[in-house]
Amino acid sequence: MKKAKPSIFNYLYEEPGPNTKRLTAIATVISGCLLAALFFAITLRFYTTGQFARQHWYFFARFTTWKFVLSGIWGTVQAAFVAGILAFILGFCMMAGRICKYTVVRFICTAFIEFTRGVPTLLLIYFFFLALPAMGIQMQALLKISYPVAISASGIVAEILRTGVLAVPRGQTEAAASLGLTEWHVFTKIIFPQGFRYVIPSLISEIVIVVKDTTFAYIVSFPDLMQNAKVLISNYDAMLSVYVLVAILYITINYVLNTLSEKLAQRRTISWQKS
Repeated sequence: MKKAKPSIFNYLYEEPGPNTKRLTAIATVISGCLLAALFFAITLRFYTTGQFARQHWYFFARFTTWKFVLSGIWGTVQAAFVAGILAFILGFCMMAGRICKYTVVRFICTAFIEFTRGVPTLLLIYFFFLALPAMGIQMQALLKISYPVAISASGIVAEILRTGVLAVPRGQTEAAASLGLTEWHVFTKIIFPQGFRYVIPSLISEIVIVVKDTTFAYIVSFPDLMQNAKVLISNYDAMLSVYVLVAILYITINYVLNTLSEKLAQRRTISWQKS
């Protein structure tokens, strides 16, 4: 029987002793009881206020309702896809500028990265929704949500890409330069492809944040999942049932993305151990 190879968890944390395990078990039981009591109290409150009545749930048996929900999911996918592509392009440009040899370019890119990481996404959305039209600049609702979400995520994407690029051994750069390759060819053909593979799981995790940020699309009246949910609530006066469904759908989407990220990270760890 093969002995399992130690993981990073084994190096960072010690095996808990008997007392720690006992305290952990007690804390787990107490926390579980408190959560169960809280869940029961909330459910009872919803029941006494009539939120489980048929009138708040019957419309889910209609095909038109699910068609409307699916159109909202498609809107969310569109917004997240456009925002993700734009965030990657902006992030790549900012990453390349931050590691370049020109001080002015590095300063500008660093300032932009810190700006995007510090400004709330909602504030950027209001800028595109209110400020730009006041200046006479009009754009589609999809772009009003995709642009600010992309700008907000681009700073983090830039830092993720920079981490991957810096993780590539410097010896490969020196070896490529000794072969007569230019800096641009070294970066695009050797350094960035390897660095990109290192950070694919982190980039997928960032997509989860992009998907969650698209929930602000109702501000610009873009027909995504949240906007369509508000329409259903308005038509059927069914806030609990609709929001429960929307929460389940978002959790499912983000769970799939997180699982994909973890699988890729595990494959990367296994490939490192074999090498």
